[in-house]
Amino acid sequence: MDTPDEPRLLIVEDDDAFARTLQRSFERRGYQVLRADSLEAVREVLTQQRPGYAVVDLRLSGGASGLACVQCLHAIHPECVIVVLTGYASIATAVEAVKLGARHYLAKPANTDDIEAAFARSEGDVDVELTARTTNIKTLEWERIHEMLASTDFNISETARRLGMHRRTLARKLEKQRVK
Repeated sequence: MDTPDEPRLLIVEDDDAFARTLQRSFERRGYQVLRADSLEAVREVLTQQRPGYAVVDLRLSGGASGLACVQCLHAIHPECVIVVLTGYASIATAVEAVKLGARHYLAKPANTDDIEAAFARSEGDVDVELTARTTNIKTLEWERIHEMLASTDFNISETARRLGMHRRTLARKLEKQRVK
């Protein structure tokens, strides 16, 4: 288990360059860093180590979902504080990540300070600002597309088929910035 002097962190990320950058940053802050790039690698790490913290990328190579890694981590080591980090944020995947055991869900780009702050927060914030803005149709469309993407393990062709649109149309929509 972690000691206060050297907390143990598992980074689940298939982008080697990004994982190395995170690793170096957390090691400078005193963490012992373990790395995994797949669900199988997570299981292997957990046979020998019990990290107190984990940063899990939502979308892993080969169509694998980081949600499966969150579920595995939480099932084997429920005390682990898990933060999901993704460039494909959606309400659907955020809800599922929390249901599966993640403490927080951060959209990329997020830095080490953001991740550490998420580790430290154990309670929700009742003072979070509620917006008076109603959801517009573009935001609803964006969220529906990402919900479907998550349910198809980010398979663009299958998502387009289920949404009843051409694959190229879906690809163009995904290239656009989200409406804020």
